[in-house]
Amino acid sequence: MVQNTNADLAALQKRSYEDASSSGSSTSGESTRKRRRKNKHKKNGSKVNADSQSTAAATAAVNGHLPNLFDKRRDSLSKAARDPRDEPSKKKRAVVVSKEDKTRSPSPFIDLDGLSRPSRGTRERQEESEEQAIERLDKMKGAVRTLLECIGEDPDREGLLATPKRYAKALLFLTKGYQVNVEEIINNAIFQEDHSEMIIVKNIEIHSLCEHHLVPFIGKMHIGYIPRNTVIGLSKLPRIAEMYARRLQIQERLTKEVANALMEILKPQGVAVVMESSHLCMVMRGVEQTATSTITSCVLGCFERKNKTRAEFMSLCGLNRGS
Repeated sequence: MVQNTNADLAALQKRSYEDASSSGSSTSGESTRKRRRKNKHKKNGSKVNADSQSTAAATAAVNGHLPNLFDKRRDSLSKAARDPRDEPSKKKRAVVVSKEDKTRSPSPFIDLDGLSRPSRGTRERQEESEEQAIERLDKMKGAVRTLLECIGEDPDREGLLATPKRYAKALLFLTKGYQVNVEEIINNAIFQEDHSEMIIVKNIEIHSLCEHHLVPFIGKMHIGYIPRNTVIGLSKLPRIAEMYARRLQIQERLTKEVANALMEILKPQGVAVVMESSHLCMVMRGVEQTATSTITSCVLGCFERKNKTRAEFMSLCGLNRGS
């Protein structure tokens, strides 16, 4: 009886052990299959990514766009992606130019031969002979006569007989600034002086021609600068302003050209130019506003950097009326 009982107990233990082994092997096999499927998905995903990247690169090449640094940027939670444009630029070696080599002025406001904003017509007019000057005047007289005819006038009546010649000469005078040489204007009137305070010449009368309608605009200009051990004759400032005014102009450009020319000539700490004028193209025609005035300014160097310096210039010129 006891032997049978022991035999039954041993058989029961054996079955339990076999069942546990079968269950363990089943679980192990299932986990192995899961790992295999996961690895297979990874391989397929990497293959798809590689194919998509190669397809994108091929498409970009066809469209004329090659991959650049922006295409290679990766998102990062620990460190922000660095824009290639933020990388410090490589220092270039300075090119040493011999003093004997005559190079073009870095500013377009004054050319090598002293002319300001020269063009082909400017040089032709400056270098023309007496016969060529007479031919130019006759050509302009014919053009004025045509204009008179086009507006319905009789150019042969007494009051208009000499008008074409008078107008042609007047127009040549009003645009004589094209032929003025800056070196001739300055005439060596630049002096070494230990002075570093503000110098202002105000209320310079300006008469110029609007290039849009060929009618005058008239006003006043205030010029100030802070020298760097070099000063210029005071009368040269109005002459430089007149040189740029005696041509077809707009007020914005006129203000900027005077300031940049002085900055180039004197190399001062700073230059400030303010102009206030009335434009007859707004007074005689168009909106016909007789009481309007236009104010423009150009500040360079220390006048641009320092508010107090700029405010002092405006105050001395009487332009801070609202404060």
